[in-house]
Amino acid sequence: MPQSMRALVAGKVGEPADVLRLESRPVPMPEAGQALVRVKATPIHASDLHVLRGRYGFSPQFPTVGGHMECVGRVEALGPHTEGLVTGDRVVVAAVPAVPGPSAAGTWQEYLVADTRRLLPVPDHLSDSSACQLAVNPLTALLLVTRELDVQPGEWLLQTAAGSTVGRLVIQLARHLGIRTINVVRRRDAVEEIKAFGGDEVICTEDEDLMRRVADIAGSAGVRKAVDCVAGQVGAQVSQALAPGGQVVVYGALSTHRQTEPAALTIPLSARSVIYEAKTVRGFWMNRWFGATSPEDALRALSEVRGLVTDEVLSIPEGEPFPLERFAEAISFAEAPGHGAKPLFVF
Repeated sequence: MPQSMRALVAGKVGEPADVLRLESRPVPMPEAGQALVRVKATPIHASDLHVLRGRYGFSPQFPTVGGHMECVGRVEALGPHTEGLVTGDRVVVAAVPAVPGPSAAGTWQEYLVADTRRLLPVPDHLSDSSACQLAVNPLTALLLVTRELDVQPGEWLLQTAAGSTVGRLVIQLARHLGIRTINVVRRRDAVEEIKAFGGDEVICTEDEDLMRRVADIAGSAGVRKAVDCVAGQVGAQVSQALAPGGQVVVYGALSTHRQTEPAALTIPLSARSVIYEAKTVRGFWMNRWFGATSPEDALRALSEVRGLVTDEVLSIPEGEPFPLERFAEAISFAEAPGHGAKPLFVF
């Protein structure tokens, strides 16, 4: 076992490319109930970068190792009296910090210590690229559709940002469960792509009225369930487009991606629509879900996701690998418009 390892560390809040440094750190030792994991691959999520900028829902103590979401690796050692895993097991680490709850180790390092209740064994035939992206976006799609909204076969589900990673996973999961989707996109050239991917109906906000199109598609029964990750005016239109008693779960705010003024992070809801039609608008944040869910229930949900991915119900696009020393290039790639593949740090 080596005594030291490489880690990508941010010394303070700031632009990731400015504050991150590649450092040598001691390899940590696991305590009871913990495992030491040799990291093989870990993604760069937009939220990881927002954490470093101080623009996310929690702030770690700086200096901090980057990457506060997920990774895949192998168990190198177990803490005293720790059962359930053995050295050599290949595992996904759900490194999402629970809110409220204890901090979790950053994944942008060669070794990390994690609570064994946050480790999910995965088969060797699943690629590192797929495995290291299993615990966030696919889990989000599953929770939104089946837990948060409990969408039933035959029901309509309205979603924004249908071309996003979560949006595409929602389409795949909905088709598997017999749910019909109305998918909102910004660009006309994305319409046929989403239809070919399996979306039942597609609305393009570039040249279509969202509320009118939803009414045309769903008819008098309307749509009662929606998920939104755009917020702003689009999120408001989704709320208004719902049938009386409808509910929308907001899990992101892409329309405010570069916004730094908290007062501008809004959804301008219609009070008449919310009051007189008894609609519900509520949020979903993975960190708070982990904070409210027992470790056993969280692992059950992760196991369900693992089954959907290994059975090829859910397909995770192959990531773009980067070695840790090319972190500036990887971050630039992550923030490039239409970059496509998710950048991954690989070890």
